[in-house]
Amino acid sequence: MNQTVIIIGSGIGGLSCAALLARYGFNVTVCESHSIAGGAAHAFERQGFIFDSGPSLYSGLSYRPSPNPLRHVLDAIGVDVNWVTYDTWGCFLPEGDFETSVGADQFCQVLSQLRGSTAVSEWRYLQQVMEPLANAAVAMPPAAVRFDWGAALTIAPFAWSLASHAPNILKLTGPFSRIMDGIIHDPFLRNWLDLLSFLLSGLPANGTSAAEMAFMFADWYRPGVKLDYPIGGSGALVNALVQGLEKHGGRVLLNAHVEQIVVEDDRAVGVRLRTGQTLRGRAIISNASVWDTLKLLPEGAVPKQFVETRQATPECDSFMHLHLGIDATGLSPELACHHIIVNDWSQGVTAPQNVVLISIPSLLDPALAPPGKHTIHVYTPGNEPYDLWQGMDRHREAYTQQKHARSQVMWQALERVIPDIRSRCEVSLVGTPLTHERYLRRHRGSYGPAIRAGEGMFPVPTTPLAGLLCCGDSTFPGIGLPAVAASGMIAANTLAPVSKHLDMLNALGYR
Repeated sequence: MNQTVIIIGSGIGGLSCAALLARYGFNVTVCESHSIAGGAAHAFERQGFIFDSGPSLYSGLSYRPSPNPLRHVLDAIGVDVNWVTYDTWGCFLPEGDFETSVGADQFCQVLSQLRGSTAVSEWRYLQQVMEPLANAAVAMPPAAVRFDWGAALTIAPFAWSLASHAPNILKLTGPFSRIMDGIIHDPFLRNWLDLLSFLLSGLPANGTSAAEMAFMFADWYRPGVKLDYPIGGSGALVNALVQGLEKHGGRVLLNAHVEQIVVEDDRAVGVRLRTGQTLRGRAIISNASVWDTLKLLPEGAVPKQFVETRQATPECDSFMHLHLGIDATGLSPELACHHIIVNDWSQGVTAPQNVVLISIPSLLDPALAPPGKHTIHVYTPGNEPYDLWQGMDRHREAYTQQKHARSQVMWQALERVIPDIRSRCEVSLVGTPLTHERYLRRHRGSYGPAIRAGEGMFPVPTTPLAGLLCCGDSTFPGIGLPAVAASGMIAANTLAPVSKHLDMLNALGYR
């Protein structure tokens, strides 16, 4: 039997899937359109400054056992990176400027100062309510999930745990607001939980699944919790996954743009590259978005209803990015690495340019910048409308002017952290939704699906076309690294022999 699997896209989901399949014994080739692996998590360098193109917030990766599926992937393929930990970030909110940290107790101190004892009581009660829900959310790891008959065997070791958590598992199926509304009445706390929900899923609490928030509570509010950052930046994490893939015999082809999925006798049997080369395999797994995967299919390859349903998937907005290399002379080494800025709660956390995130990773890993310098990444997280940019010519002055105008909110946010930032700047790069669309091959530059909890379900990895599976942010709730890593594991498991899947669970300590 042909044991070759072709994976379209080298995002974290695709690489997680590829490395696990290689560990399972498949002959794996990853086709990446860009010249750099990593998808939205790739890193790049300018004048000695190393920038993360995407993720800047990591957790659950520096310790074991961890609920983070990406930790499970790294352990399964036998690779890792060095992690530095921290627990504090800065907040610039309408209520004031302060520093906070992961962990329930420290946040209670902030609440006490900002809102008083009633808010603290509500928060502590929410912690009590969320504890059993958090335990239910991690009762079965995604590492055990597969979408075929073998799931009966791989899920069996967790049957008792699932049964004992059954009442709480049912509570996890709807939006988080359904839990929050009966407990949280303080306006600031409701806004804060909307913000956390938005950062997890691209949606406020009434659209974010309770399961996603329960997972976050399980990770962020445990005793002694720390946040993580990979030494070497996101590029080091990508390189580790590529290393794991290659260690088990797989490969990544860069500058290998897939033009079409090849279908023969109602089965996906390969991919045709822009160069005209065809790569054939037993299965094709698309790490492209739900919309971009459809563009790769020949007309009539899947039922019309499937196409229409997938095309109708609601989308999150896109990003604005500001990548800066600056002179760090005189800046405090105690400056927080991450900062969250909310301009106006009344607009809602999803309003364009209302929320801005700042990451200064060279505070954690000085090697990301030349001596005496800092690397900074500022972005508007999934709240930049693509329609403002649609049809613009990137080579025209109008585009340049709009980039300048739409980037000002990020400069202004950064000036709240480093007031003289503009005079310190040595490298300045602005990314737009068109940048996302061009370099990441993202439909309309989107952050990912905006499927509201209780109103729709994320697609499963299997498709009506035999031999075609999907992974990535379009196939698992949540948009961050844990979600895409989980999707990659599930797709890989679905193809793997059950015996090898069980061996992997045993290696992870789950049997």
